[in-house]
Amino acid sequence: MVSTTEFVTRNDLAQRVRGTLIPMLNQQLADAFDLYSQTKQAHWNVKGMNFIQLHELFDSLAESVLGYVDMIAERATALGGYARGTARMAAANSTLEDFPETIVQDKQVVEVLAERYAQFGASTRAAIETALEYEDQDTADLMIEISREMDKHLWFLEAHLQG
Repeated sequence: MVSTTEFVTRNDLAQRVRGTLIPMLNQQLADAFDLYSQTKQAHWNVKGMNFIQLHELFDSLAESVLGYVDMIAERATALGGYARGTARMAAANSTLEDFPETIVQDKQVVEVLAERYAQFGASTRAAIETALEYEDQDTADLMIEISREMDKHLWFLEAHLQG
């Protein structure tokens, strides 16, 4: 897990709870920021007969993910943590596989992104369980919102691969 720095806060969650949730949130932050950048990478470089449709879809997905990057970072800081949110921090700590530089063909790009969205969706569901285990309903609610959105995004991607 990503390291944590804690600041004094009047938040009533116990220090041991915050000490667990802040690193978990920073891990989600690293993965979300990486997912955003990989989605933009796909947006800029996709080629093929479905170019414009995918180019626009990827931009929409990236915009949504970027909003969650901000929300995750703000939750970590609300708990008295330090949001580890630079591009370099995300790259150093992301659990997502790198986007292959040789993949540009539309179907292959969708396959890569579908894998990344599925992986992030799974880690988000694990984050829900962690937040609930530590009785932090606010963090759980945030992760539930993100999970629901990631499942929708995954559906959008996989619909291009099905049928």
